[in-house]
Amino acid sequence: MKLPVDFSAVKSALDSTQQSADEPLAVSLYIDENSPEDMIAHVRKAFFSTDAKIRFSMEYLSATSAPNSGDDMACIVAGTSEEVGALAERIRQAGVPVMVATSMPSLVRDLSAATGHPIPVGDLVAPMTKAPDAKGQVPAVVADDDRQEPIALDEQAIRTLDERMGQWVITACSQKKLAFALAFPFVRRPLATEAVTATSLQNAGIGAFMFIPGADMPILTLNQVKMVLQIGAAYGQPMTMDRLKEIAFVVAGAFGCRALARQGAGLVPGLGWAVKGAIGFAGTEAMGRAVIEYFEGGGNISGLANLVKHAGGAAASGAQKAASSSVGKTVVEKGSQALGRILKL
Repeated sequence: MKLPVDFSAVKSALDSTQQSADEPLAVSLYIDENSPEDMIAHVRKAFFSTDAKIRFSMEYLSATSAPNSGDDMACIVAGTSEEVGALAERIRQAGVPVMVATSMPSLVRDLSAATGHPIPVGDLVAPMTKAPDAKGQVPAVVADDDRQEPIALDEQAIRTLDERMGQWVITACSQKKLAFALAFPFVRRPLATEAVTATSLQNAGIGAFMFIPGADMPILTLNQVKMVLQIGAAYGQPMTMDRLKEIAFVVAGAFGCRALARQGAGLVPGLGWAVKGAIGFAGTEAMGRAVIEYFEGGGNISGLANLVKHAGGAAASGAQKAASSSVGKTVVEKGSQALGRILKL
């Protein structure tokens, strides 16, 4: 059976992923001794790695602290020291991305501004005191809320701090984000979530705007396979070409995106593009999130094909029901929302 996917492209993606995973990293950690002990302990633990490819240095912050120009990133655990803003500025001037992690964000922000070395909003990372939104999303940057500082690192604060630190890393260090995910667990879920969102939006556009019959299926399948590859790699699950072929076969069989989109599009005259876009988006997103939860729960590569099969079947069934509902309203809305996001990119 000929599978609807270009395996030379899959092989290229596999080679690129393996090359990215093997990138060496250099990270420096600067600790303000006036930072709360729980914050110091957590960030030190977050950056601990036994990987031989990681060059890691740590020192207590002082007026003589200097940037290491060869670093891929630096992190300052900030407290009440007046040296935080100045050091962060010197590190940025050396061309090194620097994250300022703190459980006292208002104080650190105001103190750095008062000393003439303000910290950019996007570089100041702190835990949240409010719960994430209904979708479990954690805002990437610090926002004012009703907080008592220093923020106690309870379970929710630790989770949101890790997600924010991970989001900062994949944004500031995008060229080596996969290597960072392999080295530091707090980067994995943000990277995987980013891969799911980006691939889902791509497939929404393909489903909506690919008008040649049958032309969308190879591209949809390839994107989904590459997404699964990237998520697996982020969680340290190596894939062989044989395993990727197996995943591609399952993806193609589980979704049936082309037939489903054709059927759903006919139910909403004039808005078939939105239906097809919604199916491309919803199916890909459901698969990606299922794969993330599978690896988060300790799953390994051996059971991935079966997981993808069930996730794909469930997503296809859900999209089909939505498409056949009254005037396909739900599907049209999802398709329109997804495509609206694409047009803003």
